[in-house]
Amino acid sequence: MKSLIPSVVAVLTPVAFVVGQNAGEHHSPLRRAQHHARQDAPSASTSTSPVALPTSSVSGASGTVSVAPTSTVDTAVYTFSLAATNPTAVPLSIITANQASSPTLPLSSTPAAGASPTFISGAPSLPNVSTIQPTNYPTMDRIPPLDSAEVQQWKQDVANSGISIPDFQPTNPGGCVNNTAIATDPARCWWSCTGCVTDKDITQCPDKNSWGLTYDDGPGYYTPNLLQYLDEKDLKSTFFVVGSRAIQFPSLLQAEYLGQHQIAVHTWSHQPLTQLTNDEIIAELGWTKKVIKDILGITPNMMRPPFGDIDNRVRAISLAMGMTPVIWTRTSATSTFDTDGEFPSASSLRLCSPFFITADFNIHSGVTPVQKVLQNWQTILASASTLDHGFIVLEHDLFQESVEVATGYILPDALAHNPPFKIQPVVSCLGMQIGDAYIETNKTTAGGSSASTSAGDATKSNNSIRQSPFESLVATTLIVGVSGFALGFFALTRF
Repeated sequence: MKSLIPSVVAVLTPVAFVVGQNAGEHHSPLRRAQHHARQDAPSASTSTSPVALPTSSVSGASGTVSVAPTSTVDTAVYTFSLAATNPTAVPLSIITANQASSPTLPLSSTPAAGASPTFISGAPSLPNVSTIQPTNYPTMDRIPPLDSAEVQQWKQDVANSGISIPDFQPTNPGGCVNNTAIATDPARCWWSCTGCVTDKDITQCPDKNSWGLTYDDGPGYYTPNLLQYLDEKDLKSTFFVVGSRAIQFPSLLQAEYLGQHQIAVHTWSHQPLTQLTNDEIIAELGWTKKVIKDILGITPNMMRPPFGDIDNRVRAISLAMGMTPVIWTRTSATSTFDTDGEFPSASSLRLCSPFFITADFNIHSGVTPVQKVLQNWQTILASASTLDHGFIVLEHDLFQESVEVATGYILPDALAHNPPFKIQPVVSCLGMQIGDAYIETNKTTAGGSSASTSAGDATKSNNSIRQSPFESLVATTLIVGVSGFALGFFALTRF
C-alpha cells in the first residue's frame, strides 16, 4: 500500500520538517477554554461520501514544509520516523488550523433505549436520550451555579464522606510563576508545578509496554471517525468526557459506552480546578457525573483534571465524590507523556524523558504544527521503551485535526511497534474489568471507588519523582529560568 508520506519515512529514515512558528504565541487557559464552547457543526458533517483530498505537499526526500513568514518567526526543525501510517490518512500538509472541514462519519448504529450492555454484569439498561432536556442542566461551558438543590446535596455528600478537605485557598490564574509561595509546597502536592503525586493518583500502567489509551474533551463531531478506526483495529480507550459535550452529543456518548470503551469524568466546563472554590469544584464534577449517569445509566469512578491541574484539595474533593484521579505518565518534574509540548526538550534541560503528551489539541488553534505533534510522539515512544512499567498518554478527540493525526499516524505507528504495545483503557491496564470503572458495577472495592486499591501499585514507581521542597524548587527554577514567564505557564497552558 502506498504511503501518504515520503518513502523515506516508510523505511524509518528520519524526516526533517521545517516549520515557521510565531515565537510569542502561547496557549493560555482562557484561549483553551474558549475552544470548549459549543461547536457549530462542520459544513460537511452530513456528508458520508468520500472527499477528494489534494496530495501532500511534502516534497522530495527532505520532507520540508514551509509556512508563510510572519513578523516574528522562529524556524524549528521537526524530525520523526514512522513504522506505519494509515493508507487513507489525510496528508500532513492538510492537517492545519486552516483546513476545510471534512465529512464526519455517521454512527454505525444509533443506540436504542433499553439496550442492555451485556459486557458489564449487572449494568442497568440504557436510558432513553430523547427524554434528556438540556434546560434541566447548567449552561454549557460555564461553571455551574452553586445554589441548585443538586449542588447543595453534593456538598452535603462530600461533608459526610469522612474525607478531610485541605483548607487551601484557590490558586491564582497564571500557573506556577504566579503562585511562587505555594507552587512547591509539599503539603499542597500541586502536580502542575512539581509532578507531585499521591498513592491514590493513577499515572501509569503497571505492566511494561502496556498503554492506557485516553482521549479528552469530547465527544465531538469527529469522535465517530475515531470510533470507526478503533473498532476496525479492535482497540478500546478511555474517554474523559466534558459534561457540556455529553449533553450536546448524548447518542454519541452512548455509542462510546456500548463500544466497550471506558467513560470517565473531565468536568462540566473544562476549568483549571485548583483555581476554583470547593463548591465550584463540586459543581463541576457533580454535574458531569449526573449527566453521564442520566445518559448511560451508570456513574464513572475515575476523573481527569483539565490541564492536569490538581493538588491535594482537588484530590480530596474528587475522592470524596467517589472518583479516583487519573493523570498521564510523568517521569520527572518537567517530563510527561503528552504530545502537547511547546517547551524545551528533555535533553536541552538535561532532565529525564519528555512529556507524554502529543500537542494534538494545539493543531486546531495553530499553536503547534502536526509535524511537532509527531516528533513529540516519537519522543514518547523512545521514552516508553526505557520504562519498567506501562504508560498513559494524553490525546484529544474534540477537533478534526487531533482525530486525523491519531487515526492516520499515531495509532498506526503504535500498532506497528515492536515489541507490541498492549493498548487498552486505563481500567483494563490496571488489571480490572470494564465494569470496575463504574460505581454501580464496581467489584474491586467495597466502597465503589474503583482503582483505589490498584492505584498504589500503578503509581508506586513514581515515588522517585515525589520531590522534596528543595527538589521541587530546583525544578520550578529550571523551568522558569530556561524559558521565562511563558514556560512557567506550562502545565496550565499546554494541556
